[in-house]
Amino acid sequence: MIEELLFATNNQHKLKEIREIIGQTFRIISLKDVGFTGDVPETQETIEGNARQKARFIFEKTGRPCFADDTGLEIDALDGRPGVYSARYAGEGCRFEDNIVKILTELQGVTNRKARFRCVVCLIIDNQEHLFEGKVEGTILADKRGSDGFGYDPVFLPDGETSTFAEMPPYLKNGISHRGKAVNKMVRFVQK
Repeated sequence: MIEELLFATNNQHKLKEIREIIGQTFRIISLKDVGFTGDVPETQETIEGNARQKARFIFEKTGRPCFADDTGLEIDALDGRPGVYSARYAGEGCRFEDNIVKILTELQGVTNRKARFRCVVCLIIDNQEHLFEGKVEGTILADKRGSDGFGYDPVFLPDGETSTFAEMPPYLKNGISHRGKAVNKMVRFVQK
């Protein structure tokens, strides 16, 4: 049974969210915990490719059981954009706010605002890769609502909900989110 897993990310928001999702099931350690301070590459053309690339890179550097995720927001009216480029949609070094402004500008006057968050987690144990996917369907709102969460959370309203991800307490968001679904699949796999 695995007691600790290394999460291959420098994103502190994701680290906090993953720890909340996993709880006490096993210990999640960060790159900082193992003394890794470099950049983790994500140069692939797909969400799956980026998750694999990040996990493999950190596994080869550390030899530890590890996992990485990549997430994309796919908007139907934008032909699936920003997708794999979600984190840097408004350009390299952009802020979350810049990305939101860009998609809201592109969606002005558009009635079909259907979208989904998709997350792929790549787990590497004993040099074997395992992929887990989570998805949540929703709608892009015309205005931001809420101050929790990160990324596109203030404009994403999950289907069947009255609150955006940014308006939800973490336990509620993590229970229905794309990342929560993918990570919970990974947890069940590791516990087998």
